Order: sequence, then structure tokens, then C-alpha cells
Amino acid sequence: MSGSILALDSLSAGAPNLVQEILNRSESLAYIAAALLFILALASLSKQKSAMRGNVFGIIGMAAALIIVIVATTVEGDQMPLATLGFILVAVLIGAAIGVWKALRVQMTAMPELVALLHSFVGAAAVLVGINSFLATPGDGTYEGAFHMGEVGLAVFIGAVTLTGSIIANLKLSARISGKPLMLPGRNLLNLLMLVVCLVCIGWFVATQGVDQGFVPLAILTVVSLILGAHLVLAIGGGDMPVVISMLNSYSGWAAAMAGFTLGNDLLIITGALVGSSGAYLSYIMCQGMNRSFISVILGGFGSDGGSSSSSSSQDLGDLTHTEVTPEEVAERLKQAKTVVISPGYGMAVAQAQFPVAELTRKLIERGVDVKFAIHPVAGRMPGHMNVLLAEAKVPYDHVYEMDEVNDDFDQVDVVLVIGANDTVNPSAETDENSPIAGMPVMRVWDANNVIVSKRSIGNAGYAGVENPLFYNENTDMLLGDAKDSVEAIIHAL
Repeated sequence: MSGSILALDSLSAGAPNLVQEILNRSESLAYIAAALLFILALASLSKQKSAMRGNVFGIIGMAAALIIVIVATTVEGDQMPLATLGFILVAVLIGAAIGVWKALRVQMTAMPELVALLHSFVGAAAVLVGINSFLATPGDGTYEGAFHMGEVGLAVFIGAVTLTGSIIANLKLSARISGKPLMLPGRNLLNLLMLVVCLVCIGWFVATQGVDQGFVPLAILTVVSLILGAHLVLAIGGGDMPVVISMLNSYSGWAAAMAGFTLGNDLLIITGALVGSSGAYLSYIMCQGMNRSFISVILGGFGSDGGSSSSSSSQDLGDLTHTEVTPEEVAERLKQAKTVVISPGYGMAVAQAQFPVAELTRKLIERGVDVKFAIHPVAGRMPGHMNVLLAEAKVPYDHVYEMDEVNDDFDQVDVVLVIGANDTVNPSAETDENSPIAGMPVMRVWDANNVIVSKRSIGNAGYAGVENPLFYNENTDMLLGDAKDSVEAIIHAL
């Protein structure tokens, strides 16, 4: 009898350890599953046909990670687990309410600035997590303490740069501040000086013991990092903002990874590294698409050289005249064409013309016309902006091509219909070495037999502020007016 009692006592004493072991293993398995789902999401997002599946993978992975973190945090809490759960649920509900409200209100044209704003939240979270971790566990003079302070310093540095850089990007994209680059004297030296100050402060911070010693270097690091992030993006011209958005996406990933190190959360490290590395690679691809230096993107202020030449280019085009065409005439040319290429730009997004463009595409295909969409790597305000718009309008994926896939075939195209694009079809990138977009790969639409440019007005120089000589070519006709109204008029004429 006494032996049975001892066995029961032993089992009951070991029950908490057993529960903790089960929880730890479940948490690890959930993290592994979530990480695999995130990797599958990235792989699926690389192609339009599988992008929806990639979104589903990402949603499931994030939901699994969130649930296991909430459960683990509640069970492992030393005090008031129900109160902890209540605080978490309140925070989740507030965030979900704001997210749903914003998602319902945002227009596709405003998606880039929304993405920039979301990046700023990641940066702010990394800064707050770092500061909180420092206050909870300051340096203690040990190797482990110094390593932890290094993690905190890097998290605050990357997070602060991401925070203010993303806010400035949001303000530029939403036209709340000027898109022109801020050209301070010695700006590169100023950036280098701020970077050195941040690195020195991190080294100083690592060697501190206690909150009193660590507060000063952490405060200096935070303030200088915030200024550095703002200046990096202020020095970049509006025409190059698509690459900036991609780079800030990478920064937000690294900020999340550093927050993962600070919190000791393996999944946050994995997720942040995936976002950071994929964002950096996408930025590299986009830099190639714009003939920009990847290093200069990271340092800030790229694309601002020659910014003053746009006015001279505009003066040179002042004596040229353009020819205009009516929707009925465009419809007649499309009827007679065997091959048509549609090159959309941000103007299509502004006019919400993707749906009539999709209908026009279907009507032309029914008539036996070979229709293709030519998408420039930086068309719109962020990577993939045009692809998302066309997918929203249910344009068949097999009719959508990247620039490199069609650029050498424009001389065999009967009609090119440019809808709201400007900088991506500007021949001065290849012909004018003084142009701000000189060397940027562009779609050579001018090689086609006939080019029709749908544009609100001839005087709009585009986001980069560069006049486009394409509009005055002999084989180019301008269809002026709202893009949606113009395309609907073409459809009616067909």
C-alpha cells in the first residue's frame, strides 16, 4: 500500500514536468511547421499562378505560430495566466480591427504607401522589444550579458532605421512631402559619420553594467539611428521608390530577426531571415532592372545624380508637337492588328482601368488577336504592383510577360498600347546620357509599327519628373483623357 502511494506521489510530482515537456515539444514542432509553410509561401509567391496558394501557406503558418506563442506564453506565465491571455487577446483584437478597417478602405493605388507604413510597425516593434529587453535584463559584466546587449543594440539600430525610413517612404509615396531627393552638402560623409556613431554606441552599450550605465549609449544609438533612417530615404528620388520599398522590406526582416535573437524566439529569427534575404534579393533584381548600384541603395541617395537635367530635357522637347487619336480610331487599328502588346503603368492603377483593360483583352483574343502584357520590373510604385492589378481583373496569367521576355520582339508588333506608363517606356534612358534615368533598362515600345499612349495629359512628366520624347515620335499617337474612360470608349467602338 505504501509503495502504491509513493508511486502516485512520484507521478503527480512529475506531472508538471511532463506537461512542460509536451508543451516544449509541441512548440518546437509548430515552429518547424510554420517555418516550412513560410518557405513554401515564398516559393509559391514567385509565380503568378501559384501566388494565391503562397498566400494561404503564409496565413496558415502565421496563424499556427501565433496560436502556439499565445498558448506557450499563457501556460509558462508564473503569475495570472488568465490575465496574460486577456491582455494578449485584447491586443490581437485591436490589431485585427485596425487591419481589417485599413484593408477595406485602402485603394490598390495606395497599397505601396500602406506597405511602407507596415514596415515602420516592424521597425517600431524591434526598437520597443530591444528597449524592454534591456530594462528587464541589463548588462551584468558577463559574456552572456555582453552578447545579449549586442543583440539589443543591433535590434534597436536596424529597427530605428527601418522605422523612420519607412515613414519617410510613406510620406513620399502619398505625396505628403516632396518626392525630390534631399541633397545636403556632404550627405555621404554625414551618413558615414552617423553609422560610425551607431557602431561606437553599440560597442559602448555592450560593455555596460546595469540600467544606469547602459541608458546613455542606448539613447544616443536610438536617436542617431532614427535620424539616419530618415536621411537615407530623404536622399532618394521619388522615381526610385519601388526599390526603396523593396529594401525597406528587407530591413524590416532583419529587424524582426534581431528581435527574435533578443527574445530567444527561433521562429522569429527564421521568419525575419527569410524576409530579409528575399527582400534583399528582390532589391538586387530591381536594381538591375533600373541600372542602379545595389550598394548605393543600402547607403541611400542613389538615383539623384543628374536630377537637374530634367528641366533641360523638357526645354528641348518644347518645340515638338504630338498627334492625337480618338478611341474609335484606336479600335479600328486594333481590329486590323494581328499582334498587340499592352504596357501598363501607375496611371492605369490611378484610373482603376485594369477591369476595362481586361475586358478589352478578352474581346481582342476572341477576334484572334495575339495579345500580350509587357510588365517592367519597376512598373507602378512597388514590386509586382501591375501584376497584382492584372490578377485582380482576372487577366490570364499566360498573357502576362516580363520586360526581358518581350523587349526584343517589339519590332514584330503591330500595335503597342501604353496605358499610364511613362518612365518605363522612355527612350531617353538609352539616348540621353544626361537624363536622370540614363542607363535604366526600358521597354523599347517605339520599335513597334504603331504606338498609342493613353495618358491623362501631355504635360505630365511622370514620377521621375523626366519628359518623354516617345510622345512626339512619328509612329506614336496620344489618346488623352482618363484611362478608364478611354479604354471603355475603345471597347464600345469595338
